[in-house]
Amino acid sequence: MITDGAIGKIYSIIYDSKRIMADITDRHSYSYDASFGNYLPDLVVQPISTEEVSGIVKLANEYKIPIYPRGRGTSLSGGPLAVEGGIILDFSKWSQTLDIDPDDLIAVVSPGVITADINKAAESYGLMYPPDPSSSHVSTIGGNLAENAGGPRGLKYGVTKDYVIGLEVVTPEGEVIRTGGRTVKNVTGFDLTKLIVGSEGTLGIITEAILRLIPKPPATRTIMAVFEDIVDSGRAISNILGSGILPSKMELMDQESIKAVEEYEPLGLPIDVEAILLIEVDGHPDALKSEIVKVGEKCIDSGAREVRHAKDKAEEEELWKARKLVSPAIVRIKPTKISEDATVPRSKIPEMFRRLKLIKEKYNIHLVVFGHAGDGNLHPNIIADQRDKEEMLRVEKAVEEIFAAAIDLGGTLSGEHGIGVMKAPFMEMELGPIGLDMMKRIKVAWDPNNILNPGKIFPEPGQRLVLHHEE
Repeated sequence: MITDGAIGKIYSIIYDSKRIMADITDRHSYSYDASFGNYLPDLVVQPISTEEVSGIVKLANEYKIPIYPRGRGTSLSGGPLAVEGGIILDFSKWSQTLDIDPDDLIAVVSPGVITADINKAAESYGLMYPPDPSSSHVSTIGGNLAENAGGPRGLKYGVTKDYVIGLEVVTPEGEVIRTGGRTVKNVTGFDLTKLIVGSEGTLGIITEAILRLIPKPPATRTIMAVFEDIVDSGRAISNILGSGILPSKMELMDQESIKAVEEYEPLGLPIDVEAILLIEVDGHPDALKSEIVKVGEKCIDSGAREVRHAKDKAEEEELWKARKLVSPAIVRIKPTKISEDATVPRSKIPEMFRRLKLIKEKYNIHLVVFGHAGDGNLHPNIIADQRDKEEMLRVEKAVEEIFAAAIDLGGTLSGEHGIGVMKAPFMEMELGPIGLDMMKRIKVAWDPNNILNPGKIFPEPGQRLVLHHEE
């Protein structure tokens, strides 16, 4: 619990009492995110300046109070959950800075800026901010930076860390530092920028970011390829990428996700197939004419039953609408959705599909697979009912086998969702004891009092994945 003395000092740091929430009803609304679990914070504070964050962090060190940075709560790994009580720092109100510099091709942003708004502002200058997580219309850039978010365009353009060239950061002890700068090239000393991006709020609190922008491609073309065998769709991905064409997006939907979308909002998708691929290429209009034809041919050669070409922007949007509807569609099947993002090398995608089929049958679970298949970043989603303890026990075992399969194939626990609470028990499986210990040493060196986002990334001894209510 936070002492009255500490709360009194917080009111001297945050002068607007409306940005301090101690009422239990307010705190309950911050006790969960888009993942799993429910942890009630002792206090919620909404800072809007670096000075306020610095003051609160120094106070937290003095009183040994845990702090959890939070954006809009769209995390799928439990990143902002107050697992040890303490203070949640809600940055959703801090969106004052969104400056585009077209000469230097950069954007300077506050942590609470909505990610899609950055790209929208850049487009008015003919530029683009490529990272595009599916939640970009609601997620904050601060959260994306903490989790190193990706998205459909990650295949061609990379993820968040690839566009961060400078940061302002409040350290775990309340000091303010700047890393990187406004230049694309910067090799002075250790790359602290890349270390902090993706550290899930455990090494510092980002209060401002300098992001790299690129020219927006003048045109796009889209096709949908239909496959009766999901393994064939995996081969198509490898064949397309081996042909010398790098699509901007290559998204997969399996049969369960296709059926869910058609029941949710009929779009005329074929439901008698195991998978569809949605593929976008971007660049100069003349080059795209031949590229999209070649992509279609590679799909047919790989076993596609049919390839549909979008004739214009309206048809493109109609095709991509199907992919965007997957998440809201599948939660209508059962109330509990466990969303994972195990990622494998591209060449192992067909084998990962095969193993997911076996896991689905072995544990008799409702497994839906979709995601950014072009870079191996699959989203195996398990749809279940948390109230069914026996089902959730099967789900837990299935999730563990999904992670084990990804790592066995040379992949990783997470491509873009982060580790948070959900995947911490499996960290040693991927990193090994020495690799995990090296990360722990960095954490201790930066945050000796374990103030920032405790309970994330690093597993407690004997910790395991628990999705059901234990008695």
